[in-house]
Amino acid sequence: MGLEQDIKNRALELGLDAVGITDASPIGREHVEHFEAWLRSGCAGPLSYMHRNLKKRVDPGKLMPGARSVIVVALNYKPLALATAAGWALPTATLDAPLGRVAQYAQYGDYHGFIKSLLRKLADCVQHRTDRTHRFKICVDSAPLAEKALAVRAGLGFIGRNHLLIHPRLGPQVLLGELITTMELRPDEPVAGTCAECDLCLKACPTGALRRDGFLDARECISCLTQYGPSPRIGTWLFGCDECLLACPHHQRAPACANQQFKQCIEPGELNLRELVELTPETFEATFSDSPMGKVGLEALQRNARICLQNAVHGARKMSRSVEGNSQPRISVPQDMPRRM
Repeated sequence: MGLEQDIKNRALELGLDAVGITDASPIGREHVEHFEAWLRSGCAGPLSYMHRNLKKRVDPGKLMPGARSVIVVALNYKPLALATAAGWALPTATLDAPLGRVAQYAQYGDYHGFIKSLLRKLADCVQHRTDRTHRFKICVDSAPLAEKALAVRAGLGFIGRNHLLIHPRLGPQVLLGELITTMELRPDEPVAGTCAECDLCLKACPTGALRRDGFLDARECISCLTQYGPSPRIGTWLFGCDECLLACPHHQRAPACANQQFKQCIEPGELNLRELVELTPETFEATFSDSPMGKVGLEALQRNARICLQNAVHGARKMSRSVEGNSQPRISVPQDMPRRM
């Protein structure tokens, strides 16, 4: 068994769901040109950091001098309920208990630290296996690295029309991490994959942020608006947005998260918008300190909660006027409609 297969086996033993290897050369010119055109178009909007560190973003060797290989890993985060229950529905919201919607990845603890801890263990294992001194750099989302393009080159899938990496088996709900190393490893081959004629994600996007010219307009994306808003266009999305994810057929066929150490810390049915508006700093810290939602801060979260509450109440009243004899109008939460270079 070769070193590359040993690395992959160990990554899977640690609880990661997929792993691939690519060299540390710059990403393909087509990805760079698309990214540069996206920046020029203004679609980055509030994501000002995307304009920085371009050379590092497209070249792992600039991010870590002497780099020879990149080990790319993926962690599936599809909630168990979505994978096991046919016709699974979000918790029902009412006027008395209007609920805010939260992107699936944000229902777990902060994935940055979790994946980094697994990559540290993987690096230690590789060092021990080779009995040689190699350097490693761990990257998880926040580093300026074109991780999806590298994941494609490492054979982990293709980038769909929803701008997410779509793994052939795991679907689009995967979190990525990278281990850049000075070790020279045999790279994997990319796998074929395409959305073909499917455009369900584009149709599902409530704001038109998924454009048909191939650009994602961050100025219109609900996921961005919940973090950089405020905007009434977020609907009842309290944090993030999964509309394009939920619409994807690959997501619907994907298995549930298998890593039992990666636990959901927030249940969607617990996020009562009226209670969130009255949340104290102490309760906010205790509830969201280990969640991606905690990074936006209490003020922004309550701002979103107030907007969602207004939209939810407006939607419920509109529905009650169209349904005769409904003494307790219920808020309609879309269930069939459906995360960065």
